[in-house]
Amino acid sequence: MTRTVVITGSTRGIGIGMANAFLARGCSVMISGRTKEDVDRATAVLRQQYPRQNISGYPCDVQDPGQVESLWRKAVSDFEHVDVWINNAGVSGDQQVISESPPAQAESIVKTNLLGVIYGSQVAARGMIEQGHGSIYNMEGMGSDGRMHEGLVLYGMTKYGVCYFTRGLAKEISNSPIIVGSIRPGMVVTDLIIRQYEGRPEEWKRAKRIFNIIADRVEVVAPGLVDQVLKNNRNGVHLSRSTGWRMLFRLIAQPFSHRDLFEHETSS
Repeated sequence: MTRTVVITGSTRGIGIGMANAFLARGCSVMISGRTKEDVDRATAVLRQQYPRQNISGYPCDVQDPGQVESLWRKAVSDFEHVDVWINNAGVSGDQQVISESPPAQAESIVKTNLLGVIYGSQVAARGMIEQGHGSIYNMEGMGSDGRMHEGLVLYGMTKYGVCYFTRGLAKEISNSPIIVGSIRPGMVVTDLIIRQYEGRPEEWKRAKRIFNIIADRVEVVAPGLVDQVLKNNRNGVHLSRSTGWRMLFRLIAQPFSHRDLFEHETSS
Protein backbone atom coordinates (compact mmCIF):
# COMPACT_ATOMS: atom_id res chain seq x y z
CA MET A 1 0.00 0.00 0.00
CA THR A 2 1.36 3.42 -0.98
CA ARG A 3 2.06 5.56 2.05
CA THR A 4 0.46 9.00 2.19
CA VAL A 5 2.30 11.92 3.78
CA VAL A 6 0.94 15.34 4.73
CA ILE A 7 3.51 18.08 5.31
CA THR A 8 2.47 21.52 6.51
CA GLY A 9 4.59 24.39 5.23
CA SER A 10 5.81 22.31 2.29
CA THR A 11 5.91 24.88 -0.52
CA ARG A 12 9.56 25.80 0.16
CA GLY A 13 12.62 24.99 2.24
CA ILE A 14 12.97 21.76 4.18
CA GLY A 15 9.24 21.08 3.67
CA ILE A 16 9.37 20.81 -0.11
CA GLY A 17 12.73 19.07 0.19
CA MET A 18 11.15 16.31 2.27
CA ALA A 19 8.15 16.17 -0.06
CA ASN A 20 10.52 15.59 -2.95
CA ALA A 21 12.30 12.80 -1.07
CA PHE A 22 9.03 11.08 -0.07
CA LEU A 23 7.85 11.17 -3.69
CA ALA A 24 11.17 9.75 -4.87
CA ARG A 25 10.50 6.78 -2.57
CA GLY A 26 7.07 6.11 -4.05
CA CYS A 27 4.90 7.85 -1.45
CA SER A 28 1.92 10.10 -2.10
CA VAL A 29 2.28 13.61 -0.72
CA MET A 30 -0.12 16.39 0.21
CA ILE A 31 1.58 19.77 -0.26
CA SER A 32 0.38 22.63 1.91
CA GLY A 33 1.16 26.29 2.42
CA ARG A 34 -0.63 29.48 3.37
CA THR A 35 -1.63 30.60 -0.12
CA LYS A 36 -3.11 28.85 -3.12
CA GLU A 37 -0.48 30.50 -5.31
CA ASP A 38 2.37 28.95 -3.31
CA VAL A 39 0.68 25.54 -3.28
CA ASP A 40 0.01 25.62 -7.03
CA ARG A 41 3.60 26.63 -7.76
CA ALA A 42 5.08 23.87 -5.58
CA THR A 43 2.80 21.12 -6.91
CA ALA A 44 3.49 22.18 -10.51
CA VAL A 45 7.24 21.84 -9.93
CA LEU A 46 6.89 18.40 -8.35
CA ARG A 47 4.53 17.15 -11.07
CA GLN A 48 7.24 17.73 -13.63
CA GLN A 49 9.17 14.87 -12.05
CA TYR A 50 6.67 12.59 -10.29
CA PRO A 51 3.28 10.99 -11.15
CA ARG A 52 0.43 13.46 -10.86
CA GLN A 53 -1.73 10.95 -8.98
CA ASN A 54 0.84 10.92 -6.15
CA ILE A 55 0.70 14.68 -5.58
CA SER A 56 -2.06 16.87 -4.22
CA GLY A 57 -2.07 20.35 -2.75
CA TYR A 58 -4.27 22.33 -0.42
CA PRO A 59 -3.77 25.82 1.10
CA CYS A 60 -3.85 25.88 4.88
CA ASP A 61 -2.99 28.47 7.50
CA VAL A 62 -2.05 26.33 10.51
CA GLN A 63 -3.08 29.16 12.84
CA ASP A 64 -6.71 28.27 11.99
CA PRO A 65 -7.85 24.90 13.41
CA GLY A 66 -10.71 24.79 10.92
CA GLN A 67 -8.29 24.98 8.00
CA VAL A 68 -6.12 22.26 9.54
CA GLU A 69 -9.18 20.02 9.82
CA SER A 70 -9.99 20.74 6.17
CA LEU A 71 -6.43 19.77 5.20
CA TRP A 72 -6.91 16.36 6.84
CA ARG A 73 -10.24 15.83 5.09
CA LYS A 74 -8.76 16.80 1.72
CA ALA A 75 -5.89 14.34 2.17
CA VAL A 76 -8.26 11.51 3.08
CA SER A 77 -10.53 12.41 0.17
CA ASP A 78 -7.64 12.33 -2.30
CA PHE A 79 -5.64 9.40 -0.90
CA GLU A 80 -8.10 7.50 1.38
CA HIS A 81 -5.78 7.54 4.40
CA VAL A 82 -2.89 9.47 6.00
CA ASP A 83 0.10 7.47 7.18
CA VAL A 84 2.48 10.28 8.12
CA TRP A 85 1.66 13.82 9.24
CA ILE A 86 4.56 16.28 9.62
CA ASN A 87 3.99 19.60 11.39
CA ASN A 88 6.67 21.58 9.60
CA ALA A 89 5.12 25.04 9.08
CA GLY A 90 7.07 27.69 10.95
CA VAL A 91 8.13 31.33 10.93
CA SER A 92 11.11 33.03 12.56
CA GLY A 93 10.24 36.70 12.08
CA ASP A 94 12.85 39.43 11.79
CA GLN A 95 15.94 39.00 13.92
CA GLN A 96 15.22 41.46 16.74
CA VAL A 97 15.67 41.70 20.48
CA ILE A 98 12.45 41.05 22.37
CA SER A 99 11.94 44.67 23.44
CA GLU A 100 11.87 45.79 19.79
CA SER A 101 9.78 42.95 18.36
CA PRO A 102 6.32 44.19 17.27
CA PRO A 103 3.38 42.49 19.01
CA ALA A 104 2.04 41.31 15.65
CA GLN A 105 5.29 39.50 14.92
CA ALA A 106 5.34 37.84 18.33
CA GLU A 107 1.74 36.72 17.83
CA SER A 108 2.51 35.27 14.40
CA ILE A 109 5.53 33.32 15.66
CA VAL A 110 3.67 31.83 18.61
CA LYS A 111 0.50 31.03 16.68
CA THR A 112 2.32 29.41 13.75
CA ASN A 113 5.08 27.57 15.58
CA LEU A 114 3.18 26.48 18.69
CA LEU A 115 -0.55 26.57 18.02
CA GLY A 116 0.03 25.27 14.49
CA VAL A 117 1.79 22.20 15.89
CA ILE A 118 -0.91 21.70 18.52
CA TYR A 119 -3.77 21.97 16.02
CA GLY A 120 -2.03 19.73 13.51
CA SER A 121 -1.27 17.12 16.15
CA GLN A 122 -4.83 17.16 17.47
CA VAL A 123 -6.38 16.72 14.04
CA ALA A 124 -3.93 14.03 12.96
CA ALA A 125 -4.15 12.12 16.23
CA ARG A 126 -7.94 11.95 16.13
CA GLY A 127 -7.95 10.86 12.50
CA MET A 128 -5.20 8.30 12.91
CA ILE A 129 -6.71 6.74 16.01
CA GLU A 130 -9.96 6.38 14.07
CA GLN A 131 -8.24 4.79 11.05
CA GLY A 132 -6.13 2.59 13.32
CA HIS A 133 -2.60 3.66 12.38
CA GLY A 134 -0.31 6.57 11.59
CA SER A 135 2.63 8.63 12.76
CA ILE A 136 2.99 12.31 13.67
CA TYR A 137 6.28 14.20 13.57
CA ASN A 138 6.89 17.73 14.81
CA MET A 139 9.73 19.79 13.40
CA GLU A 140 12.11 21.11 16.03
CA GLY A 141 14.75 23.78 15.48
CA MET A 142 17.04 26.29 17.10
CA GLY A 143 16.03 26.51 20.75
CA SER A 144 14.63 22.98 21.08
CA ASP A 145 17.56 22.03 23.30
CA GLY A 146 17.39 25.25 25.34
CA ARG A 147 20.24 27.08 23.63
CA MET A 148 19.60 30.76 22.92
CA HIS A 149 20.45 33.10 20.06
CA GLU A 150 20.09 36.85 20.48
CA GLY A 151 17.38 38.20 18.22
CA LEU A 152 15.68 34.83 17.85
CA VAL A 153 14.51 34.29 21.41
CA LEU A 154 10.83 34.22 20.48
CA TYR A 155 11.45 31.64 17.76
CA GLY A 156 13.64 29.55 20.07
CA MET A 157 11.03 29.72 22.83
CA THR A 158 8.41 28.22 20.52
CA LYS A 159 10.75 25.41 19.45
CA TYR A 160 11.52 24.65 23.10
CA GLY A 161 7.77 24.42 23.60
CA VAL A 162 7.43 22.10 20.60
CA CYS A 163 9.99 19.77 22.19
CA TYR A 164 8.04 19.65 25.46
CA PHE A 165 4.71 19.25 23.68
CA THR A 166 5.97 16.39 21.52
CA ARG A 167 7.33 14.49 24.52
CA GLY A 168 4.02 14.95 26.32
CA LEU A 169 1.95 13.89 23.33
CA ALA A 170 4.10 10.79 22.82
CA LYS A 171 3.47 9.81 26.42
CA GLU A 172 -0.27 10.40 26.18
CA ILE A 173 -0.74 8.27 23.04
CA SER A 174 1.60 5.47 24.12
CA ASN A 175 -1.28 3.00 24.34
CA SER A 176 -2.82 3.97 21.00
CA PRO A 177 -2.16 2.59 17.48
CA ILE A 178 -0.18 5.71 16.47
CA ILE A 179 3.32 6.98 17.18
CA VAL A 180 4.67 10.48 17.78
CA GLY A 181 8.18 11.80 17.29
CA SER A 182 10.24 14.85 16.47
CA ILE A 183 12.53 15.75 13.59
CA ARG A 184 15.73 17.64 14.28
CA PRO A 185 17.19 18.66 10.91
CA GLY A 186 20.07 20.68 12.31
CA MET A 187 21.14 23.86 10.57
CA VAL A 188 19.71 23.86 7.04
CA VAL A 189 20.24 26.66 4.53
CA THR A 190 16.77 27.94 3.59
CA ASP A 191 15.25 31.33 2.80
CA LEU A 192 14.04 31.36 6.43
CA ILE A 193 17.68 31.84 7.47
CA ILE A 194 18.80 34.07 4.63
CA ARG A 195 15.91 36.54 5.05
CA GLN A 196 17.08 37.32 8.60
CA TYR A 197 20.13 39.12 7.15
CA GLU A 198 18.44 41.21 4.47
CA GLY A 199 19.86 44.72 4.47
CA ARG A 200 22.78 43.71 6.75
CA PRO A 201 25.56 42.68 4.33
CA GLU A 202 28.42 42.74 6.85
CA GLU A 203 26.57 40.54 9.34
CA TRP A 204 25.60 38.21 6.48
CA LYS A 205 29.23 37.93 5.40
CA ARG A 206 30.25 36.84 8.91
CA ALA A 207 27.26 34.50 9.26
CA LYS A 208 28.05 32.73 6.00
CA ARG A 209 31.43 31.66 7.34
CA ILE A 210 29.71 29.94 10.27
CA PHE A 211 26.96 28.40 8.15
CA ASN A 212 29.57 26.90 5.82
CA ILE A 213 30.87 24.95 8.81
CA ILE A 214 27.72 23.85 10.61
CA ALA A 215 24.95 23.94 7.98
CA ASP A 216 23.85 21.80 5.03
CA ARG A 217 21.66 22.25 1.98
CA VAL A 218 18.07 20.97 1.93
CA GLU A 219 18.81 18.38 -0.77
CA VAL A 220 21.51 16.87 1.45
CA VAL A 221 19.49 16.77 4.68
CA ALA A 222 15.97 15.84 3.51
CA PRO A 223 16.58 12.32 2.04
CA GLY A 224 18.20 11.00 5.21
CA LEU A 225 15.43 12.35 7.42
CA VAL A 226 12.75 10.86 5.14
CA ASP A 227 14.46 7.45 5.24
CA GLN A 228 14.38 7.58 9.04
CA VAL A 229 10.69 8.49 9.06
CA LEU A 230 9.79 5.61 6.74
CA LYS A 231 11.81 3.08 8.75
CA ASN A 232 10.76 4.18 12.21
CA ASN A 233 8.16 2.21 14.19
CA ARG A 234 8.96 3.45 17.70
CA ASN A 235 7.07 6.05 19.70
CA GLY A 236 8.84 9.06 21.20
CA VAL A 237 11.89 9.11 18.91
CA HIS A 238 13.96 12.12 17.91
CA LEU A 239 15.07 11.75 14.30
CA SER A 240 18.22 13.73 13.56
CA ARG A 241 20.85 13.99 10.87
CA SER A 242 23.39 16.12 12.70
CA THR A 243 25.90 14.40 14.96
CA GLY A 244 28.55 15.72 17.32
CA TRP A 245 31.24 13.83 15.41
CA ARG A 246 30.23 15.41 12.10
CA MET A 247 30.39 18.90 13.59
CA LEU A 248 33.74 18.17 15.28
CA PHE A 249 35.22 16.95 12.00
CA ARG A 250 34.05 20.09 10.18
CA LEU A 251 35.51 22.34 12.85
CA ILE A 252 38.88 20.57 12.62
CA ALA A 253 38.84 20.59 8.81
CA GLN A 254 37.62 24.18 8.51
CA PRO A 255 41.03 25.80 7.85
CA PHE A 256 41.56 23.47 4.90
CA SER A 257 38.01 23.37 3.58
CA HIS A 258 36.66 25.25 0.58
CA ARG A 259 33.05 24.34 1.38
CA ASP A 260 30.65 27.00 0.08
CA LEU A 261 26.91 26.46 0.53
CA PHE A 262 26.20 29.80 -1.14
CA GLU A 263 28.27 29.49 -4.32
CA HIS A 264 25.19 30.06 -6.47
CA GLU A 265 23.94 33.01 -4.43
CA THR A 266 23.21 36.05 -6.57
CA SER A 267 22.58 38.54 -3.81
CA SER A 268 22.54 38.81 -0.03
